[in-house]
Amino acid sequence: MSRTLFISDLHLAPERPDIIQLFERFLDEQARHATSLYILGDLVEYWLGDDDEARGLAIAFNKIKQISDQGVAIYLMHGNRDFLMGKQLCKRLGCTLLDDPSIVTLDKQPVLLMHGDTLCTDDVDYIKMRAFLRNPAWQQDFLAKPLAERIIMAKALREKSSEETRNKSAEIMDVNATTVEQAFIKHNTRLMIHGHTHRPNIHKLVVNKKPATRIVLGDWYTHGSYLEFNSVNNYKLLTFQ
Repeated sequence: MSRTLFISDLHLAPERPDIIQLFERFLDEQARHATSLYILGDLVEYWLGDDDEARGLAIAFNKIKQISDQGVAIYLMHGNRDFLMGKQLCKRLGCTLLDDPSIVTLDKQPVLLMHGDTLCTDDVDYIKMRAFLRNPAWQQDFLAKPLAERIIMAKALREKSSEETRNKSAEIMDVNATTVEQAFIKHNTRLMIHGHTHRPNIHKLVVNKKPATRIVLGDWYTHGSYLEFNSVNNYKLLTFQ
């Protein structure tokens, strides 16, 4: 029986060495024994291009590559913090880069994978900023700048984002129910897995008079969080400490 693991929103950063160490343990004790590992966005706190120095992250990155070399299929999806991760980094990590959204087949069933930020359509300002940052022309211009300049720009963007987030209600930053339903219908699936909201849960829904399930992955701020998926009838959200 295949064992598939899902994680998201680790936000790895040198300022949080305890979480980096926890992630390394997760790779050694859990991911190493899996068939595949899906990282659905925000693996790191920020990423400024594949020439990023990855300060403090080398050991974790090397561990990912080690697990991949041992035969675990690793898939990486962009989040709202690391959307500039590219093919060069994926080659370094031994990962396959996934589009957001993607449909994968698990236990002979189509499953919709997303980071989850595009479901938060009530947060109009964020959706506008996301479109701006994902524009290929902006990204090309940004990546052409020296790394030192990109670091300054990214710091300013993060500070602005943090200030705006403090002034938003929790409801605005959660998913929109209609947008979720539309995603199920558009992609013709009954199971969705995503992160981003930091609200781990398994939601049972009815879409077009049929049962549907939305699984939300947890963040890694105080402990590890992952989904173990063995079959459509055998899966569970777990914590890791």
